[in-house]
Amino acid sequence: MSLNWILLQETATAQSAAGWESFIMIIALIAIFYFFMIRPQSKKQKEIKKFREGLSVGDKVITAGGIYGKIRDVKETTFLLEISDNVKIRIDKNSVYPSAEDAQASAAAATDKK
Repeated sequence: MSLNWILLQETATAQSAAGWESFIMIIALIAIFYFFMIRPQSKKQKEIKKFREGLSVGDKVITAGGIYGKIRDVKETTFLLEISDNVKIRIDKNSVYPSAEDAQASAAAATDKK
């Protein structure tokens, strides 16, 4: 009887150790997921938001639909974008991205700073 009791105690302590190991693995996976997926995405969103807040009249941009143009007027939530001579459209601020030339120039400037 005492032998069975000793064997049962050993398996119980082994199972509790295995429980801690799996708990630590889950925490490690969450940390890896955060540093490789969530953090870079939120960083990129902050950069885009900062870019959109810094836009002013005369800046060249690309819309989400792929339309290239120059900003002619800035409102609280919209831009007046000139896409050709005497052709202007009003677009939402959230659908604007930097033009390809500006994006390359800012990337080159960022690598020069490093």
